[in-house]
Amino acid sequence: MRYARFYSIVLLIGLIVNTVSAQTIKLEEKRLTPVQTSMSMTRINGKRAVSVIKSPKVLADDEATYVRINDLDFKDGVIEVKVLSQLLPDAPAHARGFIGLAFRINEDNSRFESIYVRPTNSIANDQLRRNRTVQYFSYPNFKFTDSRATAPGQYEAYAPILPNQWIKLKIEVKGQTAKLFINDAKEPNLIVNDLKMGADKTGAIGLFVDIGTEGFFRDLKVTSK
Repeated sequence: MRYARFYSIVLLIGLIVNTVSAQTIKLEEKRLTPVQTSMSMTRINGKRAVSVIKSPKVLADDEATYVRINDLDFKDGVIEVKVLSQLLPDAPAHARGFIGLAFRINEDNSRFESIYVRPTNSIANDQLRRNRTVQYFSYPNFKFTDSRATAPGQYEAYAPILPNQWIKLKIEVKGQTAKLFINDAKEPNLIVNDLKMGADKTGAIGLFVDIGTEGFFRDLKVTSK
């Protein structure tokens, strides 16, 4: 009886372990595809990183502007990455150092979920801007303008971050819920309980930037469930 119970526990642990797959993703050119962005491999602050800049031809906000990770299909799990953003010399006045992650990207880049940060908002003297440091959007039908019009504040939040400094982003995704943790925070900085693409979509992961920003990415780790 004890042996049978022990065997069942071992089997259960084995099943749990086998359903979790952690990967450290080596960010090298052969595994990356720029989508409406330019990309280069560089070093910044002594760290090797991928530099990503949005194409100047894309004028709208919250578009498919990222570097797509090839051969990686993601549904549920955890995405971790370190990011650093700098404003470009010709950045427009409304640039905020936009940088983050896209996930569950479909094959033709026409649909995806995304969470990004606006580091300059975190240190603004305007409280409303500070409240908009973190942003969720779903492309193409639920951009930041849509969420502000229909549910002000629900898909944005404050976070204590800075431009020109490395920021660790961790996004936990399960079904229709995504949680963002910044710099090893124990509690989420943003919770989205109604991902607009639904609970069952799978797709690629992308290194996202927006207007006026040079974004740097390193130490990408993906744990799929």
